[in-house]
Amino acid sequence: MDGKSKPGVPYGGMTDTWAKKHRLIYIGATRHPFILSIRDGTVDLSAFKRWLVSKPHAINVGQDYIFVRAFVPFVASVLIRAYKKGDESSGDMEVILSGLGSLNDEIAWFKQEASKWGVDLSQVAPEKPTQHYCRFLEELMRPEVDYTVATAAFWAIETVYQESFAHCLEEGSKTPPELQEACQRWGNDGFGHYCSSLRNIADRQLEKAASGSEPLVKVSEDVVSKAEVTFLRVLEYEVDFWNMSCGTAGHSAAPKP
Repeated sequence: MDGKSKPGVPYGGMTDTWAKKHRLIYIGATRHPFILSIRDGTVDLSAFKRWLVSKPHAINVGQDYIFVRAFVPFVASVLIRAYKKGDESSGDMEVILSGLGSLNDEIAWFKQEASKWGVDLSQVAPEKPTQHYCRFLEELMRPEVDYTVATAAFWAIETVYQESFAHCLEEGSKTPPELQEACQRWGNDGFGHYCSSLRNIADRQLEKAASGSEPLVKVSEDVVSKAEVTFLRVLEYEVDFWNMSCGTAGHSAAPKP
């Protein structure tokens, strides 16, 4: 998104329909109480530090680092699918490749933060929500997963972070100065435009499947349904991740295969 959309209302296409249809969970992922506490300035800074440094039962640089390392091969698998099935005229490969390249900077940032806080990333063990999310990414890398399903997941994963942190940067927010850097990393307009490009790819693929322009209409209908289920699973895993930041991780809401 571009950081200016209202909660739960992306712009146009089937992704818009899904966000409205599943508004409660969408808002739960993009307007989690942890994010709202950052925006209104009431966040417990120790809770935010738990997000940055490795401590039990909290989302932190260690857990996010583990996730991003698993996210890299997933994005690479989407890039391969884009080469085989993407829209060359719309530049699918270029958009996805730009995202893959930016993950190198993201990993470097996590390492920098870990060093700042004295965290040995090699000693960080994944929490259960992280394990579940990473297994989910591995599922999406299976050869039988359609490009449409993969792009819907890719868009949703990136957009949750962008919309969440962009909300903390909007006019009227009271985000503490010491938290601005982290919010800018994922809430900036450039990342917002990138997420919009991913949304366009997902919507284009979904429209193609829904219109029956794929060789087998029944297969196309199944792809759209699977993509929507995947979208919901992303939102539920994201809520679990935010819950870790508050130290409330417990039962995972995400459905298991």
